[in-house]
Amino acid sequence: MAFERIAVVGAGAWGTALANVIARAGRTVLLAARHRAAADVLAKTRESLRLPGVQIDKRIDIAPAGGELAGYEAILLAVPSQEMRTAAGAIAPTLRAGTPVIACAKGIERGTHRFMTEVIAAAAPAALPAILSGPSFAAEVAHGLPAAVTLAAGDETVAVALARALGSAALRPYHSTDVRGVEIGGAAKNVLAIAAGIVAGRGLGASAAAALVTRGFAELFRFGRAFGARPETLTGLSGLGDVILTCSSAQSRNYSYGIAVGRGDPAKAVLAEGVFTAPVLVEMAKEKGVDMPIATAVADILAGRASVDEAVEALLTRPFRAEG
Repeated sequence: MAFERIAVVGAGAWGTALANVIARAGRTVLLAARHRAAADVLAKTRESLRLPGVQIDKRIDIAPAGGELAGYEAILLAVPSQEMRTAAGAIAPTLRAGTPVIACAKGIERGTHRFMTEVIAAAAPAALPAILSGPSFAAEVAHGLPAAVTLAAGDETVAVALARALGSAALRPYHSTDVRGVEIGGAAKNVLAIAAGIVAGRGLGASAAAALVTRGFAELFRFGRAFGARPETLTGLSGLGDVILTCSSAQSRNYSYGIAVGRGDPAKAVLAEGVFTAPVLVEMAKEKGVDMPIATAVADILAGRASVDEAVEALLTRPFRAEG
């Protein structure tokens, strides 16, 4: 399980960044665009379509996602969470049994309430699903700045081998078998990042921001434990680490989207993963009896059921209770 030949499906910002960092680690890499037109442009210009000025490493092959994937030993799916099923289904005919397929999206599928590895398992039965998540911005990774992430697979031997294959001086993957914990941290923190952005956009101050992130992480932790996540995963890179990153920087699409909502003009922001995850997270929390007032407030604001001011007032007038 050396995983010397690795394909990245999805030629957006994160897919390009991952392809670059893996190629620099000495692996043979294919960057597979989901649309032929995008593949043609990338092959000609050798420049990222989503990260202006970022060159695609000359050692990377570029092609449309298709039959070329058959010769690769591991595949990363760097596509949005709500497109994971389509992407996994598209590569399914090329997969050999047991090929690791690594989800690089942070979300939960609408309607089915399935996590990304569950979506991969359903759409590509031959795959061995895994998940890569953690505090990392595509632009920084693409430029070779250091980052640490978590890579989880049900089989520890596979997780260790994949972490070694993807790792380098610039990207340090820690391996785990807590697949669900890694998935929950990545999905839930997106909703929390929108909430943090709303606080910033509304000008509610640093004290409110600190309280929001702390109490929001408590919600994430409760949700994770209800769905079987390990505490050390939730307080690790893919949980707390990602919360720290995305709740404090405008590089985060979710945080930036929240800022736009707080300012009353979400149309000016790029649509973020957390917009889709918020209502699903709330639905799943209710099924387990998990109290998530901040996530609920975000879902209500995004759905137009409450204004920002109404949601803030509702949170501040909740009954007094012990911290926990």
